[in-house]
Amino acid sequence: MHITQLNRECLLHLFSFLDKDSRKNLAKTCHRLLEVFQDPLLWSLLKFHSPVELKKDNFLLGPALKHLSICWYSERVKVCNIEDWMKNSFQKDFCKRHENTVSDFLLDVCSRCPNLLSLTLSGCGHVTDDCILQLLKNCPNLRSLKLENCVRISDHTLEAVTLHGAALRTLHVDFCRNVTQAGLERVRAKCPSVTLRADRSANMIPDSKPEKKMMLEKASRKLVQ
Repeated sequence: MHITQLNRECLLHLFSFLDKDSRKNLAKTCHRLLEVFQDPLLWSLLKFHSPVELKKDNFLLGPALKHLSICWYSERVKVCNIEDWMKNSFQKDFCKRHENTVSDFLLDVCSRCPNLLSLTLSGCGHVTDDCILQLLKNCPNLRSLKLENCVRISDHTLEAVTLHGAALRTLHVDFCRNVTQAGLERVRAKCPSVTLRADRSANMIPDSKPEKKMMLEKASRKLVQ
C-alpha cells in the first residue's frame, strides 16, 4: 500500500509525529500530501527554538493554533538581555538583525490566531509590554502566559493582565528583571484566580538610565565618606 492510499485521518496522525521541516519536505512530494500539510488540524501546537525559525515557511498560522512556545536558550540570549546603553557596536549589530522578529511574529499571531490558549516565551529579550498587551486584547481565550528571561517585560504587562486577561489562569514572569514587587501585588489583588509565579523577578536589579546609575553611585560614595 502506498502512503497516499491512507485516509486523511491516518495521514494527519503520521504527520503529527514529524517536525516542521520533515512535514514540509513530505508535502512537496505530491498534491495529496500537500493538502494534509495545509490542514489546520495539524497546526494546533507550535514550538520554536530560535527567532530564525519564525521566518521559515514550514508551518501554518491560523485560528486552529491553541498552544505556542518560543524558547531560545542559546548563549546569544545573554547579548539581548544587556541594557542597550551598555552594548558595544558588535552586540548592537547582532541584536538589530532580529530585534523585531519575535514581536512581529506575535503581532501576526494576534491577527490570525484568536483562539490561542497558551503562550510561552523564554529568552525573548526584545519582546515589549505593548506586544503582550496586543496579544491579550486579541486572544481573549488565553489561559496561560509564561514569560521567562524577557528583559523588556515590566509592570505594564502586569497591568495589561489585570485589564485584559479575563480568561487567564496561569501567569509566570520568571527572571524578568523589570517586574517589581508592587506590580506583582497588584495582580494578586485584582486577579485572585490567577496562579502567579515570579521566580527572582522582583529581586533582580532593574534597568535604569546611565545618568540615574551615575547619580546612585555618587550618592553611595558620599554615604561611605
